[in-house]
Amino acid sequence: MRVFITGGTGLIGSAVVAELLTAGHSVTALARSDASAASAEDAGAGVLRGGLTDLEVLRTGAQQADGVIHLAFGNDFSSPEALARAIAEEAAALGALGETLVGTDRPLVTVAGTPHAAGRASTEDDPLPTSGPVAGRSQSVTRTLALAANGVRSSAVRLPRTVHNQGQGGFAGLLTDIARRTGAAGYPGDGTQRWPAVHALDAAVLFRLALEQAPAGSSWHAVADEGDAVRDIAAVIGRRLDLPVKPAPQEHFGPLGPIFATDQPASSSRTRTALGWQPTHPSLLDDLENIQA
Repeated sequence: MRVFITGGTGLIGSAVVAELLTAGHSVTALARSDASAASAEDAGAGVLRGGLTDLEVLRTGAQQADGVIHLAFGNDFSSPEALARAIAEEAAALGALGETLVGTDRPLVTVAGTPHAAGRASTEDDPLPTSGPVAGRSQSVTRTLALAANGVRSSAVRLPRTVHNQGQGGFAGLLTDIARRTGAAGYPGDGTQRWPAVHALDAAVLFRLALEQAPAGSSWHAVADEGDAVRDIAAVIGRRLDLPVKPAPQEHFGPLGPIFATDQPASSSRTRTALGWQPTHPSLLDDLENIQA
């Protein structure tokens, strides 16, 4: 299958590209910069130059592909305005990709987050949030899944709070960055709230399976660790960086503070059964041992 991928040179995307190539697919990656283009080519992928806001480039990539995986998202979480801008850019990009694939029955795999379910681990059947800082992303994903009625084999891989590799990535990676900047490994509240996690190499396998097998309009959970207490995550970060570990107010964590403070375990039972996905790589707490002081 000829696959067009956005975000193909990031921590998750590079793992997905490698997984697709190993499985015998050909890959063309969207690349905004010379460095990204070189990274994609070094991995064995073709390159289509452009960014997420270049909608005609996205349409071209989708037209030339047998399937599309969308992973790109802005990395600026410094303010609510920056987050809203990234969400709006992604919405327009997904709209362009989806419109191009209408009536083709080709796969379009997008990305979402695992939702919150009060008092229990969320499942693949739980709806995405309709309020809060990232509700706009949920709306984009919902619109994409609705394209199943218009001849698009759309699906969503829901990623947990942390997708990690070699101690980097995800919300745990943000905690590490904040710890380095502030001199303390902090956590919101009492730290008992749980965050699910998955290794990037395991998540990559699920993206491939969704591309190859997922029915139109379906959602899947890339969850290996159902939920680690945030204070346990912070404890490893503090030990690896030789920093104190202590609670911190939500504002300490910027616009994502309310999300950081939420208990949000997640299950992947249906995903494992239906798609035959089995995570095999290190857990988050084990992988955080790779953090370098």
